[in-house]
Amino acid sequence: MPLADWRRLAEKVNRSGVGDDWIKLGGLKAFMDGALGSSTAYFFEPYQDEPSTSGLLAEEAIPQSKIQQRMREADLAGLQLSVHAIGDQANHILLGLFEDLARTNGTRDRRCRIEHAQHLKKEDIPSFARIGVIASAQPVHLIDDGRWADKRLGKDRARGSYAFRSLLDAGARVCFGTDWPVAPLNPLLGLYAAVTRQTTDGAHPQGWIPEEKITLEEAVQCYTVNSAFAAFEEDRKGRLEAGFLADLVVLDRNLFIVSPEEIPRARVLYTIVDGRVVYRH
Repeated sequence: MPLADWRRLAEKVNRSGVGDDWIKLGGLKAFMDGALGSSTAYFFEPYQDEPSTSGLLAEEAIPQSKIQQRMREADLAGLQLSVHAIGDQANHILLGLFEDLARTNGTRDRRCRIEHAQHLKKEDIPSFARIGVIASAQPVHLIDDGRWADKRLGKDRARGSYAFRSLLDAGARVCFGTDWPVAPLNPLLGLYAAVTRQTTDGAHPQGWIPEEKITLEEAVQCYTVNSAFAAFEEDRKGRLEAGFLADLVVLDRNLFIVSPEEIPRARVLYTIVDGRVVYRH
């Protein structure tokens, strides 16, 4: 639900609880800025190919005190905050707002999330682990953006894009999703993107910003273990383990043996949800 509706959500949770293993309540979504493609992601410096603008803050973040107050109130109600931020300045401001919650409302296990965390200044990366903010990213976007982001941002600034290796090395918790319906629903494409960083135009055979590649093991963990943690469900989801919910897929090949280029060609043979086969190829 939108951050602006936090009171309605808090009342619902207080009245009926947070839901069950199928549908859960308690999370809020807000926006700090726009998107890179429309030049509305908010950066410290102007766009290289459009020097008249550095992007825009979202309406709900103007003035900053407005979103800050809503975040404080929603946090006091025990709700979880997930805020969209793409540009480096939007991410910088948002990290500061999340840090403010601990100062004003006290320390607790919040698991606040920055949705996308797409373009980061190098000096902001350690803040994710220090503050305990989860970077909730969608790797499939990078193999599209990598075709044109250097032109828009310049190569030096673009090096902070989809900085999965740097975030993990800094001790940050990174969880992956698909961003459907904006991007394809198939998470195998996301695994391929995170591991190879090969753009869809074939222009980066070694990967766009190759130093930010991660291993397949790490990418799978971001989609499973870390995503369960981000939802406060690490005690029953995200692992193939006795006592956990039996939600899993069976593929037609072992992704850990085949070449990374084969990952998107894998087929799902079975999808099992709560122990029941709900799809069979």
